[in-house]
Amino acid sequence: MAETPDEITRLKIVLARISRFVDKQVSGDGLTRTQLSVLGSVARLGPLGVGALADTEGMNPTMLSRVIGKLEGDGLLARTADPDDRRAVRVQVTDAGAELHRRLRSERTQLFADALDRLPERDADALRTVLPALEALAREIAMLSR
Repeated sequence: MAETPDEITRLKIVLARISRFVDKQVSGDGLTRTQLSVLGSVARLGPLGVGALADTEGMNPTMLSRVIGKLEGDGLLARTADPDDRRAVRVQVTDAGAELHRRLRSERTQLFADALDRLPERDADALRTVLPALEALAREIAMLSR
């Protein structure tokens, strides 16, 4: 069964609305969505080469370099020489960056947990059931943006 344009629009709108509401509730200490995403990727994946990070984030290296510079200036990321290739740069999270990432992740998790607890059980169960499909959708969209 094919989705109707209305269903696709509703899905797009509700996902964007959830994202905006979460961003509004858990501000990220003044960081942009892009900066938070880069910080989160480095915190989760460990020290990364700039090229690998650009691929992960779907960003061009020039823009990524600006984002890294901002996060480095804020003391959240650090650039180091790659131990295998001194010409290459690796990015790693600082203690302050790791702490901010943990705090924001915890606050966002609690926000979702509280909202799910207030939903009727059938709606919460439906969300758990559809989670693999939403993850697959996210992967497909990520592939299209590369």
